[in-house]
Amino acid sequence: MRSDEGYAAGVRAGAIADLWRNTLSAIPTVYGRLAYLSALRQPDSGRYEHHGLALLFGADEAHQALRSSHVRCFREWMAHSLEQKKSDLDDYLDSRGTEKAEVVRAWSETGAWRILIPASIRTAERRHFLADVGALMALLRNVYGVSCPDPDA
Repeated sequence: MRSDEGYAAGVRAGAIADLWRNTLSAIPTVYGRLAYLSALRQPDSGRYEHHGLALLFGADEAHQALRSSHVRCFREWMAHSLEQKKSDLDDYLDSRGTEKAEVVRAWSETGAWRILIPASIRTAERRHFLADVGALMALLRNVYGVSCPDPDA
């Protein structure tokens, strides 16, 4: 007989495997996976919601699978060199089907990349992420001729 804890761990592992097999593996960039997962996090509660995953595994297990996958993707991004991050971000922008300068301008105005950080990430990692993306954004603004609306951005 399984313990409740062992059963829950098995269900969570199944939810994570399903998420990666059916959804995240189809997103070709780490940045894209970060954007996707962060979009599933509800701003009012911090809970992750995915209808299909919740139907299969329950809302709590879906939340846990999404949360742990978000952290995994974040750590994967952070393990890349700045050059690899630039390449991944270029690939992400290529996949958007939107004018790159338009995306860079919108991101510069909104700081949209800030929501990509999972809630459980500590201050030093947050600062490192923000510094790296800030440097990449400065480079992208230069490449695409986008002026910075905020000198601190």
